[in-house]
Amino acid sequence: MLTRAGGLSFFVAKTPILCHVGHTRLRSLLYGCSHHHFKPTAYSPYIKDRIFMNKSAHFSNLALSATNKYIPESSAVAETMSNKARKKARRESPEGVLRFKLDMCSKRGDVVEALRLYDEARSRGVPLSQHHYNVLLYLCSCSGSNGDENVVNLALKRGFEIFKQMGVDGIEPNEATFTSAARLACAMEDPEMAFNLVKQMKSCGIPPKLRSYGPPLFGFCKKGDADRAYEVDAHMVESGVVAEEPELCALLGLSVESRRVDRVYEMMHRLRASVRQVSESTAEVVEQWFNSEDAAGVGEENWDVGKVREGVVKGGGGWHGQGWLGKGKWKVVRTEMDEAGVCQSCGEKLVCIDIDPRETENFASSLTKLACQREVKADFVRFQEWLQRHGPFDAVIDGANVSLINQKSFSFFELNSVVNRLRQISPSKRLPLVILHRSRVTGGPAQNPNNEKLIQSWKKSGALYATPAGSNDDWYWLYAAVNCNCLLVTNDEMRDHLFQLLGTSFFPRWKEKHQVLHFPPL
Repeated sequence: MLTRAGGLSFFVAKTPILCHVGHTRLRSLLYGCSHHHFKPTAYSPYIKDRIFMNKSAHFSNLALSATNKYIPESSAVAETMSNKARKKARRESPEGVLRFKLDMCSKRGDVVEALRLYDEARSRGVPLSQHHYNVLLYLCSCSGSNGDENVVNLALKRGFEIFKQMGVDGIEPNEATFTSAARLACAMEDPEMAFNLVKQMKSCGIPPKLRSYGPPLFGFCKKGDADRAYEVDAHMVESGVVAEEPELCALLGLSVESRRVDRVYEMMHRLRASVRQVSESTAEVVEQWFNSEDAAGVGEENWDVGKVREGVVKGGGGWHGQGWLGKGKWKVVRTEMDEAGVCQSCGEKLVCIDIDPRETENFASSLTKLACQREVKADFVRFQEWLQRHGPFDAVIDGANVSLINQKSFSFFELNSVVNRLRQISPSKRLPLVILHRSRVTGGPAQNPNNEKLIQSWKKSGALYATPAGSNDDWYWLYAAVNCNCLLVTNDEMRDHLFQLLGTSFFPRWKEKHQVLHFPPL
């Protein structure tokens, strides 16, 4: 725990967490591209820039000279072959055999054998595909884990050669291609080249991923080049790529070392907003800052108390966002929290910090956009209009999930007991919203006379929405809960692909605040 005159406290309970007490302070190897995307033609001249390696050696300008080595099958033969026969032919072709062997090398991390296979394939005139080249580049870029300096140097040298040859052969690169090339550049301690590759990727219409930014960001942080590291971070934000704990920890550490106190404040708030529990390495960087002379000396001594209070309210409680406040040495200790959330060192109790309302609004907008892309737009818009007329609700129930007993039997009795319980504890004493698929409302147990009456009573009260045929009801109950800013009753862990689309920053925090699990009696 760390405090200063009743200021911020830093707690560690198994893994460190951050909280606030009181109102005081929270103390160039490039693919040249003239278009925004690559034309899917073997003769597209997309390599034209001069390529530099280690600031001394360079590749000369290249022109595509490869010819198509594939001999197309006659349509008559192709039509007579079954799908099974075609797959077998592809597997047993020289290209298919090479693919299998390279995949096995990737599984073993055997870059030496992969390079031997590559040389053999080129000598025999076997045409290489994007997949072949990407496996080779991946192996070369990961050779640092081998431990053999000779192998590492060989892999780096050959990796750049293979990257160049990929362009000569007219093979269209993708995100994995550029990311591996950026890793190669970083391995040669050239984060500038790695960053140029990422920028070139974006200019050619290939969206960079978080892993694409790792080589230049960590490379600049390692060199202590704060300005260039912040530039990479800004490029990530512009591209809609969200930094996670490793990236934020690296930027925080660099900010501490370079004594950029405003950046330290920024990175700590970004950690607070996106990381649920910091790792040991991040905790050590935080402790390093609060034990420093910079932390003791920075901060306003005369601040507007009204603005601080207003900031706490707007931020959901627990933090003010007004910058460093006050001066003096911090007390930093490790501590634990008891079951009631009380610190074992200072005796203060953790407070619940609400989610920023602006974040909720942005999340609802992105959720609507995704739902309309994956559902019939007219159906989802109709649901939004219905919710506007009948809402807001104090709770939303994932009806199909709550009604299943032992994952087998669908029980309206169980669902009704949850509905009644939620109505009892509701501030407005109104029924919660039940979301069920249309098939659950018209068939099976719904045809039981008692259940029919129950369903009709919910409909009459505006407390039941039946999602249309072919829809995924997950989008509906999730949107309703977010839109109404209310409780969501479901045992769904929300880990499948649909929920991964929602990102790793806001959504987990939203679940912590709103999801209620229901365990039916055995």
